[in-house]
Amino acid sequence: MGDLAYHVKKKRQKNEHFSENVIMQWFVQLCLALEYIHKRKILHRDLKSQNVFLSKNNTLKLGDFGISKVLENTNDQALTVQGTPYYMSPEVCQSKPYNYTSDVWSLGCILYELCSLQHAFSGENLLGLVFKIVQDRQGPIPDMYSQDMKDLISKLLVKDEKKRPQVLEILRMPFVSKHMHQFVQD
Repeated sequence: MGDLAYHVKKKRQKNEHFSENVIMQWFVQLCLALEYIHKRKILHRDLKSQNVFLSKNNTLKLGDFGISKVLENTNDQALTVQGTPYYMSPEVCQSKPYNYTSDVWSLGCILYELCSLQHAFSGENLLGLVFKIVQDRQGPIPDMYSQDMKDLISKLLVKDEKKRPQVLEILRMPFVSKHMHQFVQD
């Protein structure tokens, strides 16, 4: 059924938005996939809507592990610049070491994109984009989404990687946990 980028584009063309429940059903699946690979010490490094595939029964599949990296220890960090510019974390943009919370930043970018139907950060060129990722805040998401959704996006897109949650912490957040229970029951 295509990737999430395809579905975002279709919604944008129709001037429609995804329901919060649909977004959270996808988000929970994406978190579970990320938790699975992070437990195996794999850093995806190219998490973006084009690498998240949707099956006919609304199941998400995380793909394109071409530039992933295995971190030998949970405290290890990667140093090379990898990934798609729109989804790069501030630490990657600044050529700082990064770890699993860099994937969490990308997850936040995807969540923002599903709500607003546009990238969290954009610029006229790569330098402008990097500046916005490092210095600016993302724009607001539409008012149709709950304060819980807005708060979740803010927590994922925290500039300081040390203050960004790990995936397991995200899954334990009451708002996310509620949707995870709904997903499991369905």
